[in-house]
Amino acid sequence: MPVKRLRETETLMAFHHPKPAYKFHVLFVPKKAVTTLMDFDPKDTTFLADLYAAVQSLVEEYHLSAYRLIVNGGEYQDFPQLHFHLVSDVVGSRFSRPIHGWEDPAPM
Repeated sequence: MPVKRLRETETLMAFHHPKPAYKFHVLFVPKKAVTTLMDFDPKDTTFLADLYAAVQSLVEEYHLSAYRLIVNGGEYQDFPQLHFHLVSDVVGSRFSRPIHGWEDPAPM
């Protein structure tokens, strides 16, 4: 599937989700074949550094005042390649709807 790459390093690619569930929905996929987070080598600090740098730069670029970085596993993972979701569905600094059962806290 052709995608517009928002970020690319030697270890990962980031692109808009082809079927977004949020106003902002980006996928981060390791270039190395890794099925799940449980299969990921925690000593792979290069990938982790690339992931954090890519997330930080996209949060800044898109001015995301609220966001979530999500990784699904087990029955929640619907594609057999490790991937991370950066999502935001922000109205002001609050989420406009619950995220998978998470309830927006009461206003302060």
